[in-house]
Amino acid sequence: MTLKSHLAEAAQLLTLSASDSLELKMARAVDAIVASLSANKALLVCGNGGSASDALHIAGELVAQFMKKRRALKAICLGDNMAALTAWANDYSYESAYARQVEAFGEPGGVLLALSTSGNSKNVVNAIQYAKKHNAFTIGFTGFDGGILGTLVDINLHINSDIIEHVEDLHLVLEHMIIKSLKERVQSESMTPLLLDDVQTPQ
Repeated sequence: MTLKSHLAEAAQLLTLSASDSLELKMARAVDAIVASLSANKALLVCGNGGSASDALHIAGELVAQFMKKRRALKAICLGDNMAALTAWANDYSYESAYARQVEAFGEPGGVLLALSTSGNSKNVVNAIQYAKKHNAFTIGFTGFDGGILGTLVDINLHINSDIIEHVEDLHLVLEHMIIKSLKERVQSESMTPLLLDDVQTPQ
């Protein structure tokens, strides 16, 4: 495959994914996250493999700045605590390691955003199942046929492709759109801005 054909394939999927249905789901996902953050509940994010890196990326952009000065947003990536993750995986099971952290950080009315290209990553599916049992709102990023994850979540942001790298490419586009939308809305909601510039440094 040449670079030109690879990019053409990605561009075709990008165009096909620009549906009214996906746009509506994206808007609902943003509304749910804004409502959760406005109530001071954390956005929990998790993924497996390459999607774990996406989860880190999302949380990092929300806690940090991403394009515009604003308050930090309460986002927690469930894969970034190596001590908790490896201790639980070693002593109990890797498949329930994210669910355990949802038990620690999840709240009724909070949001769990989970990423799995196949939709069948057991650690991610188990986390979603636990979150739903405890009245959290759930959002999935999936590819292929959506897998088990697609049947469980409240909103499934699905990329209809079985080419893993292109699913991941499109997930990143959607992630950036969600982050950008949150950035635009955070100051207009009932969340009081808090920036480090406002904090007095002791003399």
